[in-house]
Amino acid sequence: MTRYRLGSFLFLIYILVGLYVAWIYDYITPALLKDVAEALLATFLWFVLLLGGDLHLG
Repeated sequence: MTRYRLGSFLFLIYILVGLYVAWIYDYITPALLKDVAEALLATFLWFVLLLGGDLHLG
């Protein structure tokens, strides 16, 4: 069990460092994060869209 936790922890650190590096080199921008957030909202709240709601942020 400890080995599994260590592997998961190292994978999480790897992902976080990758996100940080992508942010520093402008591969991830606030506009991209906004677009991803809108896409996730539309995916999980699709019924609001069908009822005529607007999920655009800002």
